[in-house]
Amino acid sequence: MLVVPSSYHEPDRAELAPRELAIEHARHKCKDVSMRFPHDLVVAADTVVDLDGVAYNKPRDAADARRMLNKLGGRSHVVHTAFAISARGMVTVECESTRVFFFPLGAAEIDAYVASGDSLDKAGAYGIQGRGAALVERIEGDFYTVMGFPLGRFVRTLGQLGFILPITK
Repeated sequence: MLVVPSSYHEPDRAELAPRELAIEHARHKCKDVSMRFPHDLVVAADTVVDLDGVAYNKPRDAADARRMLNKLGGRSHVVHTAFAISARGMVTVECESTRVFFFPLGAAEIDAYVASGDSLDKAGAYGIQGRGAALVERIEGDFYTVMGFPLGRFVRTLGQLGFILPITK
């Protein structure tokens, strides 16, 4: 396995709903890398946080992270993670969505979390797999979708594409 960063820039696309934005970014990342490795299996993913139809991608800086977390605190939002698979000359794209409920967040809690550095490289300015787990009251759906890769759906999609995996036999 080789990890190859995509050179695709993730532009803001206000005309796209957050779910469609995640799908668009995953597809373009996958196509970018598969052009360099046309005979290999290529997998790419993208996660977008959706608060009332507004996409929250990675924050630009600490101030933007604070703004996002202030908006998310005490509310629910939806996390969309799309993945694209390039195999055998075809690109397949899937997307999974999970609802996340945040505890109410105070300014000191937000400041401490942002100061940890965990928020700056994650959609919606938090990562459920680390310190950000303390912000989350509960979820409705797949944990791995919120983490950034819906593993169960991915394995099943590989099986549907003809890849033989121990779990899908």
